[in-house]
Amino acid sequence: MNDAVKRVLVLIVGWGFIVVGMIGLLLPVLQGVLFLVIGLLILSSEYVWAHRLLGKLRQRFPAVSPGADQAAVKASVWLRRLFRQRDSD
Repeated sequence: MNDAVKRVLVLIVGWGFIVVGMIGLLLPVLQGVLFLVIGLLILSSEYVWAHRLLGKLRQRFPAVSPGADQAAVKASVWLRRLFRQRDSD
């Protein structure tokens, strides 16, 4: 899988989480903030503004920062496994 396809997939997944997070803010069924943070974590690899916003959120809410770091590590491991499996196909 080439880099352009990987970038497009990352953007689609990241923005998808952002949209679901925005919907989740309006609906009591979904955890909107959680989906927004996941979307920002994904998009921070492609956009500087998302990386800066995550930095501001970590400063504002330092108790959440360790959990976000663990989630980012798990997500990166999961994405590497996913892309390696597709590359080997």
